Amino acid sequence: MAVYPGGLGTNERPPMLIAGWRSFCTILEMIKVEHTVFAMPFAIIGALLAARALPHGVPPGRVTWWIVVAMVGARSAAMAFNRIADAEFDAANPRTARRAIPAGLLTTSQVGLFTVASIALFEYAAYRLNPLCFTLSPIALVIILGYSYTKRYTALSHVILGLADGISPVGAWLAVTGRFDWPPILLAAVVTLWIGGFDIIYALQDLEFDRKVGLHSIPRQLGPEAALRISRLMHAAMMILLVAVGHLCGLHVPYYLGLVVVAALILYEHTLVRTDDLSRINLAFFVMNGWVSIALLAFVVADRILAH
Repeated sequence: MAVYPGGLGTNERPPMLIAGWRSFCTILEMIKVEHTVFAMPFAIIGALLAARALPHGVPPGRVTWWIVVAMVGARSAAMAFNRIADAEFDAANPRTARRAIPAGLLTTSQVGLFTVASIALFEYAAYRLNPLCFTLSPIALVIILGYSYTKRYTALSHVILGLADGISPVGAWLAVTGRFDWPPILLAAVVTLWIGGFDIIYALQDLEFDRKVGLHSIPRQLGPEAALRISRLMHAAMMILLVAVGHLCGLHVPYYLGLVVVAALILYEHTLVRTDDLSRINLAFFVMNGWVSIALLAFVVADRILAH
């Protein structure tokens, strides 16, 4: 029987393979890969709306595949880079001290290698889409990676985070059509307001820590109550822009029914959080926001099916 060093039999995995697999699983947990559900549906929405004039009203399968790959690569790179950039702050913050790098579960080099691999995946997907996507891909990287440093300098970091997700429908539209138009720009604004508005709420958890170490946020700048009002205004503006998207794209009743559902979900999310009770922030931010994007995608799909 062949034996690995350390006495492992042929039916057992070598220690390095096991350690590598565990590290990879830790990375996936660290970047919260399941939260790709936030921006991915909006990328697919952008692709579907861009394909309205195409046969059957859907983008080619090859294009859809590379949009998905680009999204996974971009988000993975952004999250991993953020964990490297914020490792010092994460270690000092009791809420985040158990994250993979400060807890010693991963090294900065391991996460850095994963970041480089994710960037390469994103760039290759952009290359496979079309020359315009590939040419503009470095600009997208500057936004999604640069966000990690903005909280050191400006309270508008929430908006920049929203923009980092908001470029996804623009990229998907360009992948399908190869040109800019107003609907994807409005969709980018929708996602920017949506994610930015809830990042303001999420930042309430770290208000005291941000004050202590000098990080910037709207809750720190204006106070919790004013921050919540700004979040509500951003989400109200988001809904207005979604109506405008429907008008520009000639969408139908299913889409507008979807907007009613989305508005109800967002209103419910806002009832979950108060300045004196932050215990349900994770439910509001992670669970309900996932349903918002999925619900809107479902109604856009229904609209496109009925249109054909």
